[in-house]
Amino acid sequence: MADQIQEVEYYYVTVPDKPGEGVRMLNALHQAGVNLLGFSAFPHGARRSQVDFLPEDSSAFVKAAKKAGLKLSKKKRGFLLQGDNRPGVLAEVLGKLAKSGINVTAVQAACAGSGRYGGLLWVKQPDLRKASRALGISKSTNVTPPDIVDEASKESFPASDAPSWNL
Repeated sequence: MADQIQEVEYYYVTVPDKPGEGVRMLNALHQAGVNLLGFSAFPHGARRSQVDFLPEDSSAFVKAAKKAGLKLSKKKRGFLLQGDNRPGVLAEVLGKLAKSGINVTAVQAACAGSGRYGGLLWVKQPDLRKASRALGISKSTNVTPPDIVDEASKESFPASDAPSWNL
């Protein structure tokens, strides 16, 4: 499968940095049937954390988040990266941005198993259109990515062993 880079919507909240805060938010979203394409959390000041949510359906997410008492940021945009894992794949992506003079605010990437990788990438919002062009994205969309597990493939693991991708 070819690499896919898509522009996605995201929101963030800042919450107390204490045990159980993440599970409280994720359980509320799960109970509302909200699926996330990505999730990231990190320290943000004294005893606070910033939590980024990349929802599959922004309107359902906003509704569920408000019901859970989360004070959301305004809608922002970032990038979801997916593709076949290989040496240098992230350097290729970052190289396109560097060549266009775009500074990356943050990036996270990981091997997803079965020869696949996934990642999240953020640039400053004023650089978003330029970054989309540099990455070869012709239209901003919030399209659901294809399923990573292809049950018909000989390389995929049995469906009964498939992890839950619903974060």
